[in-house]
Amino acid sequence: MSSTSPSATSSRRWLALGLIAAAQFMVIMDTSIIGVALPEIQQDLGFTPEGLSWVFNAYVVAFGGLLLLGGRLSDLLGARRIFSTGWVVLATGSLVAGFAGGPTAELIGRAAQGAGSALIAPAALTLLFTVFGSTPNELTKALAVYGAAAPAGGTAGVFLGGILTQFASWPWVFFINVPLAAAVVALARSVMPTSVARRGSVDVAGATTVTLGLASIVFAVVRAPQAGWTSPSTLAAGLVGLVLVGVFVAVQAKTEEPLVRLGIFKAPNLTAANAAQFLLGAAWIPMFFFVNLYLQQVLGLGAFASGAALLPLTVTIMVGMITVAPRFIARFGPKTPTVAGLATLAAGLTWLSFIRADGSFWFDVLPASLVTAAGMAMAFIPSLGLAVSSAAPEEAGLAAGIVNTNYQIGSALGLAAMTAVAAAFGTHGPAVDLGGLTDGYSAALIGAAVIAAAGAGVAAAWLRRAPTQSPTEAVADEQVPA
Repeated sequence: MSSTSPSATSSRRWLALGLIAAAQFMVIMDTSIIGVALPEIQQDLGFTPEGLSWVFNAYVVAFGGLLLLGGRLSDLLGARRIFSTGWVVLATGSLVAGFAGGPTAELIGRAAQGAGSALIAPAALTLLFTVFGSTPNELTKALAVYGAAAPAGGTAGVFLGGILTQFASWPWVFFINVPLAAAVVALARSVMPTSVARRGSVDVAGATTVTLGLASIVFAVVRAPQAGWTSPSTLAAGLVGLVLVGVFVAVQAKTEEPLVRLGIFKAPNLTAANAAQFLLGAAWIPMFFFVNLYLQQVLGLGAFASGAALLPLTVTIMVGMITVAPRFIARFGPKTPTVAGLATLAAGLTWLSFIRADGSFWFDVLPASLVTAAGMAMAFIPSLGLAVSSAAPEEAGLAAGIVNTNYQIGSALGLAAMTAVAAAFGTHGPAVDLGGLTDGYSAALIGAAVIAAAGAGVAAAWLRRAPTQSPTEAVADEQVPA
């Protein structure tokens, strides 16, 4: 329950949205900004080729494993407090990673960055609904800005990583987080709504079990393409993760104050919207990954030029989310654009799968990538809005943690699975075979198209249609009393 709110001053509300969008921007940017810097990090810190991937994976494992805990803490202690705390943790991890003198310190810093992001992400989404939830039309616009910050962060990470690595040094891809974190923490107190801490305790056993379980699953998924899907380490980590998640579910059903109240999944549309977000992430992230590889490894573009080539896609997503998606939601409600967006994404991915070894950006990538961008722009906002607003207000943080977890786990699973598909259908050998690389990338894009089509089917079958103007109104009409 908000005790103070920035709603009285419109400028404060939109400044609050700016901080929330900055959070989404930073969370995504931190996954992409290190790509160009990895060779220098390996050389300076002495990473093995196998260990270098964990500069990326340490962030993903910590982020995915702690999101549910971050959502629960946001509900209990107040979203603004957890939001600010997350930025402090992120800045601290950034300093550790930037000043690291060896692999161990670097990975600790990256894991701390992931932990900070796991606090920031659900708290930011909760704050967005707190600030704009009473005005459905503005909520849709705010969700559009929030959603558009993600592709902007991904593209900006590629650009900034290249610029900072070339003209400064690799530690600055981490240090850049610190002044932004300081500015956000300083402003949050004056523009973000406060909330009264609710009575309740953190389910320590549940938090530990689900965090270790999700982290083990993410560990198995991100390691599988390197170690092999049937390797002992992959199977052991996956099995341990599934067992721990099973134990977690059993414990939650019996705990008086659970970390995740299982009854939340009975809320209309919440499970279906989360399934749509899971499949959306599983289709979208592989597309972004393999198109980038095609641009660099087949067409021969550098990292910076490849980032520039993805600008039209990024701009299309941002414009679509901010201007087109809200109109679709107002006209048709949230279900239709979710289904249409996932179907359009599937069509664009199928088109992209026709890439050629002797192709070009203008013919093989640009037109189809714009179709995928239009699909992503249509599907992301309504499914995200339903996933959060379907829950009771006092569980908004938990709902935000659940949907963020689903999208991240879906992204990791989709990328790992499509990496395996690319390896299975591509050719291998000591010499670079552009035709073989392209065959593998094409197969992965077809696989991603199948996932997006499955998402469209799930949304069409499970999401309830309501004559509404926004996700919030849809849920208000359908939600059962808590």
